[in-house]
Amino acid sequence: MAAPAARHPCLWHGATLLLLLLPALGTALRCANLRTQQTTFNWDSLQLLLAMAPRLTHTCAQQDPTFPFPNTLLTIQDPQQATAAILHILDHLFTTLSSENTPAHWDAQAHQQLLNHVEHQIQHLQQCLPGAGRDSKTRVPLTHQLSIATYFRHIQNFLRTHNHSPCAWDSVRIEAHTCFQRIHNLTRIMAD
Repeated sequence: MAAPAARHPCLWHGATLLLLLLPALGTALRCANLRTQQTTFNWDSLQLLLAMAPRLTHTCAQQDPTFPFPNTLLTIQDPQQATAAILHILDHLFTTLSSENTPAHWDAQAHQQLLNHVEHQIQHLQQCLPGAGRDSKTRVPLTHQLSIATYFRHIQNFLRTHNHSPCAWDSVRIEAHTCFQRIHNLTRIMAD
């Protein structure tokens, strides 16, 4: 009777090592061409914003939004800081657009697609930027963090001041469009 085949310990160690390295390899592949992926995300997001409310169904009195985008963010030159700033902007934008007070005239399906799209991109950027979870503030200088938070606080105050009216939300939707344009400028700085 033949003796049972001996196990090859090297194969088990190699397989274990391979299993440990696969998640890192998968993340590295997902994060390749991050700038190109972000550019596509920006374009798709702008299209979804347009689909949410292609035309105003009501006449809005001229409302003067007082939330200029923080231009200090456009001085960022470091690719990781640009990526982290985009992540923080998207996180705040997601929170704002997730409000239960969004107007009824917005296309619900396009709105939900945009929220899903933004949430997916937030998760993607978190995976590609080491140490950049939702609570991590280590990659963006404090002045930039504060300017992002202040910018979105002005947007929230504008909505409250105007009682979350459809016209106020349309102003915010237009401002979200501006956000994605500014994110596009930051995208140009991102590493590929």
